[in-house]
Amino acid sequence: MAMSAEQALRDLGLALPELPERIANYLWFRQAGDLIWVSGQGPRRPDGSFITGKVGRDFTLEEAYEHARLVGLDLLAVVREAAGSLDKVEVIKLLGMVNAVPEFADHGKVIDGCSDLLVAVLGEAGRHARASVGMGSLPGQITVEIEAVVRLLP
Repeated sequence: MAMSAEQALRDLGLALPELPERIANYLWFRQAGDLIWVSGQGPRRPDGSFITGKVGRDFTLEEAYEHARLVGLDLLAVVREAAGSLDKVEVIKLLGMVNAVPEFADHGKVIDGCSDLLVAVLGEAGRHARASVGMGSLPGQITVEIEAVVRLLP
């Protein structure tokens, strides 16, 4: 039997964060049939504050990769809230947005921080389709925002 996602998180030395208060008029997720749309999440420090700035000016590719990894933990926290267990879902699609200077070109490598985490925690169920795009700005000037579509497994 495959390792549980919760065990994979523990083995990686990771824990899912508590969901913070929403800061606008939206839901953390919306379910339709067996699909769950997860609202965009941004990188939060342990104290709950967001990491802000421009990738390529204020942060390196490697730092932004870690920001996307943090966003992946938030996405998983919402998915667990929605599904009750991370072992009951597969990731279908991500949209990764990077607040970057115009000449920055490695958006995909930034969003790999989230993608790599999802695969490490969920195994094959974490593999997904994806788009990675650069933005002139993001809400609150966060460095990365990622949204997800996941499917509840039968």
